[in-house]
Amino acid sequence: MFKPKYPPMDTAPVLAAPPSTVHSPVPLQRGAVPAPMVGVASNRPAVQLTPGGVLTLVVGGSAVVLVVGAVLVSMLLAVAITAASVAVCTVTVRSILKSDRR
Repeated sequence: MFKPKYPPMDTAPVLAAPPSTVHSPVPLQRGAVPAPMVGVASNRPAVQLTPGGVLTLVVGGSAVVLVVGAVLVSMLLAVAITAASVAVCTVTVRSILKSDRR
């Protein structure tokens, strides 16, 4: 019941070593002009934005900017409140220690 069940061994033939390839240097031709790039026709349709699509992108982008800005401002506010509370604690502890020395 608790013994693992292993899948059957792979029956693909095992290659001893990958075939070796011999690389020969290609001579550099100094005066050769590169062939011009020919545009390859694509089967994909071109992206066309309708006015509604542009409006959606603008509203969505604005919403993202506003949310990220609100998160960053709230984090900055949290740091400022923490710094103020640490400063108040420091002043309080200092005054307690100063009054004990007298």
